[in-house]
Formats: sequence, C-alpha cells, structure tokens
Amino acid sequence: MAAEATISHGHEDDKDLWQGGHSPFRIGYGKVMMWYFLVSDTFTFASFLIAYAAERFANSAAWPKAAEVFSSIPVHAFGLDKLHAPLVFVSFMTFLLILSSYTMVRAVQEGYRMDKWGVVKFLIPTIICGIMFLGCQYLEWTHLIREGMTPTSASAATKVILFGNLFFVITGFHGLHVFGGVCLNTWLAVSAANGKFDKVGHYEMVEKLGLYWHFVDLVWVYVFLCFYLL
Repeated sequence: MAAEATISHGHEDDKDLWQGGHSPFRIGYGKVMMWYFLVSDTFTFASFLIAYAAERFANSAAWPKAAEVFSSIPVHAFGLDKLHAPLVFVSFMTFLLILSSYTMVRAVQEGYRMDKWGVVKFLIPTIICGIMFLGCQYLEWTHLIREGMTPTSASAATKVILFGNLFFVITGFHGLHVFGGVCLNTWLAVSAANGKFDKVGHYEMVEKLGLYWHFVDLVWVYVFLCFYLL
C-alpha cells in the first residue's frame, strides 16, 4: 500500500514538473494574442495619421478647412444636404460608436454572469450601431465624391488632392475594421444564442472581441480629431 502511494506520488510529481508555470498576467493565451494584434494595428493607424500630419504641415497654406469640407448633412432627402450644419453628421457618427462601446461593455458584463441572452441582448444594439455607422460613412463618401473629392481629385472645397487621398484611405481602412467587427459580433451573438460558450464554460471570447471593438472606437477619436476638428 505504501509502495502504491509512493508510485502515485511519483507520478503526480512528474506531472507537475511538465505542467509549466502560470501566466503572470492571469489572462488566457487568446487575450494576449488579441493585445498583440491591437498593438501592431496601432502602429499601422499611427503611421497613417503621422503621414497625414506631415502632409498637412507641408501644405498648411492651402490645406482645406474641415468646416468647409464637411459643411452639410450628406442626406438628399428633405433638402438636408443644403443646410449649413458643419460637423453635425460626423458628430452623429461618433455618437453611434460611443453608444456601441457602452453596449459592448454591457455584453462583456453579461458574459461574466454567464447569461447568454444578456450577451445577445447587448450585442444586437452594438451590431446595429456598427451597421448604421457604415451606412453613414457610405452617405458621406458618396456626397463628397459627387462634389468632386476623390482619391485622385480635389473639389472646390478641398483644393488639395492629398486631402482626399488620405481621407479615403484612412477612413476606409477604419471602416474596414468596423465592418470586420460587425461580422465578428454577429457571429458572437449567434454562437452565444446557440449555447456555444455555455458548453465551453466561459465567455472570454466576448471580452476578446470587446477589446477589438473598443480599439476601433478609440481609433475613430483620432481620425475624427485629425480630419474633422483640426
């Protein structure tokens, strides 16, 4: 009996030796990889915005004023595009992303409580806000293109071709991130509703995609600052 106990104890010691150490951050591998991705993506957006700043300072005399470029609401119904309302439309777009950040936080909280329908309830408005943001971006792009501002041409308000070039590249790259977030959150909501994470035993995926969504919202603050305010 003592020999069996010794052998059993020996096996446990061997097993412990091969288990390795614990994460000093007390977070899972997937969350660490998400942080790595977000840090690398930060450098990408930073390089775009630094390029924008460099071109703006190099052409400061001719650089267009945001209040003139984004002076109307790009909605042709009811003659809204004729109104002089600088930055009103983009402020609404910003509000949509801020609201979606709140609902995403609530979805993460419901995930901690292991409440799948709570997660779904708050993911749905997050997805809707993302879709509405993309729809607003489509309206703004088509309005600016109709006025003559494209990646290769300037309108009467912009005058500088580089402004349109950088605007479409940077806001388009950000919009691609929003579209990806909408797709991922839709998958997340469907998976949660089907009980996928209840079977796994945790809702860490909601937190990981929440980090991504908050990152996308935070980047928009800098894009909004560079193109629409400064």
